[in-house]
Amino acid sequence: MSLAVSDPSITDWSGPASTARHKINGVTLHDVEVGAPGAPLVILLHGFPDFWWGWRRQIGHLAASGFRVVVPDQRGYNLSEKPIGFKAYDLDTLAADIIGLADAYGCEKVQLVGHDFGGFVGWWTATRHPDRVERLVAINAPHPHIALSYVRRHPIQMMRSFYMGIFQLPWVPESILGLRDYAVLRKTLTMSSRAGTFSAADMKRYENAWAMPGALTGMVNWYRALRIRPNLTDATVKVPTLVMWGLRDHFLDRGLADESLKLCENGQFLGFENATHWVHLEEAEGVNEALVSFLKS
Repeated sequence: MSLAVSDPSITDWSGPASTARHKINGVTLHDVEVGAPGAPLVILLHGFPDFWWGWRRQIGHLAASGFRVVVPDQRGYNLSEKPIGFKAYDLDTLAADIIGLADAYGCEKVQLVGHDFGGFVGWWTATRHPDRVERLVAINAPHPHIALSYVRRHPIQMMRSFYMGIFQLPWVPESILGLRDYAVLRKTLTMSSRAGTFSAADMKRYENAWAMPGALTGMVNWYRALRIRPNLTDATVKVPTLVMWGLRDHFLDRGLADESLKLCENGQFLGFENATHWVHLEEAEGVNEALVSFLKS
């Protein structure tokens, strides 16, 4: 299926774009593909409460810079399948989805860019499958290995993460998130970002994604699955890693980035002083330049 080139997610790009569905790791995943088939593969991983379109300001620029860009709706989100039960959303399973997606596109090596919970998946995939990941970019996302212990040691971060405890409850989070046409989710986006980051048209697209049958439960199940603690004997990140951080993030302390970088054999940090959790949307030009430079280095 082709996308219209005028779609705002494909700015800076005049070539073909398509959507696809792949049966991967037991579920059907929807994704958008832009760029030359023989170019280096970059997979962009969204977080909560996002979907593939959250990368609208990166897709075209990366494709125009010589990359093959694949942007999935991760399991539980938007047009991808939403398996029943939180056990279907543990980190090992989410990482296996990404390796399966690389296989579906015939690539032995992949470069990963993840934001928020998508960054969690990126970190975990690079740690579990270093032979398959060439480079990693984590945007306002800590390594899962250090996140819980950091929260326990820092009361302010614990207060910021209180919603994660609420998300462990059955059915209650979905009920709250769905009230008054997703008022809580809409407020989450606007209050955590700079003014004007999300337009009325943007909100409509998000509402359509949240309204997909089973989507609210699928999205919350990512958090419920954090109670599953996969066995990780070595958390060292061996692949070159760039951590980008909007320093006005209302959700995540800068210290989470510092602790994550301690796990990296080859890690770099790039902070954006005036950006929030949504730095890739607010500072798209600077983020895109840094992405291309790092991924081509």
